[in-house]
Amino acid sequence: MTHHAPSPLLSAALQAAEQGWHVFPLRPADKRPALHGEAVCPLIGDCTGGHRKWEDRATIDPDRIRRAWADRPFNIGIATGPSGLVVVDLDMPKQKSSTGTPGGVTTFGALCERAGQAVPTTYRTRTASGGHHLYFTAPPGVRLTNSAGRLGKLIDTRAHGGYVVAAGSFTATGPYTVTDPTPPAPLPDWLYALLAPRQPVRALVAAPSSSKSSRYAAAALRAETATVRAAPQGERDWTLLSAARALGRFIAWGDLPRSVVEEALQEAGESAGLSSRQCRSTVRSGLNWSIARNPQRRTA
Repeated sequence: MTHHAPSPLLSAALQAAEQGWHVFPLRPADKRPALHGEAVCPLIGDCTGGHRKWEDRATIDPDRIRRAWADRPFNIGIATGPSGLVVVDLDMPKQKSSTGTPGGVTTFGALCERAGQAVPTTYRTRTASGGHHLYFTAPPGVRLTNSAGRLGKLIDTRAHGGYVVAAGSFTATGPYTVTDPTPPAPLPDWLYALLAPRQPVRALVAAPSSSKSSRYAAAALRAETATVRAAPQGERDWTLLSAARALGRFIAWGDLPRSVVEEALQEAGESAGLSSRQCRSTVRSGLNWSIARNPQRRTA
C-alpha cells in the first residue's frame, strides 16, 4: 500500500494542533468556515446531541484532523478561545480609502509608543492582504471576547467567539505566512487593561493582594491615557469619557488617587486636541459616574 505524504495544509493543521491550538476547516482558498450551519444541521456525528458550532468542533486530535483534511484542500481556522489565545489583527486600509490612511501596523506602533511600551515580540503571521496577526496567550482565569477598533482603527482582536486563519492557508490574494516564529508571549498587562470588560472585575474587588491590584491599576492608567491621546477627531470626547469611567473604579477601590487620574486624563485629553475646560468637565463626569457604581474594596 502506498502512503502519500500529507498535503501542506494538513501538515500546517497538525503543526498548529501540536502547539495546543484548536483547528477546524475553512473553505478552500477562503476565510469562511467549511462546517455546516445550524439551519441545515443533520444532527448526526458531532451534532447528534444538537448542533455544535465551529468553536465547539475545533480540535487538537490528530486523527480527526487527518480525516477532515483527507480529501479537500481546506484552509485552517484556529479557534482562539479554546486555544487560550488572544490575537491582535492589524489590518490594511481598504483599496478605496484615502492614501493617507495609516494601516493597523502603523496605528499599533503609535499606540505602543504612546503607552511607553515596545511593540511586543511574539508569534506573528502575515495575512493574505498584507496585514499582521500577533498571537498572545490569554491571561489565566479571564474570558476576553472579540473587539473591533477598541485599540485603534484597523485593529481588531480575536479571543472567545473568534477565530483567525492559520499560517499555511491561502486565498486568491495570497498566502498566510509566519514572519516571527517566537512562541506566543503572554498578553501584556497594558493591552489587557485596554481589552478588559468595562464592568468591575470581581476578582480584583475581593483580591487581598494590594500589590497585584496596584500593578493592574497602573497598567490601566497607562493604557487608557494612551488610547485617549491616539483618539481620532470626532471620537476624542467619547474616548476620554470611556477612559474616565474605566479608571474610576480604581479610585473607588483605593488603588489610584483621584488627583493622579484627573491630572493624567487632563493631559491626555489636551494632547488629543480637546480644550482644557472640556477635558475637566468630561473627566469629572466620567469619574463621578464610575465611582458611584463601584463598591469600595473590602479590607481584610
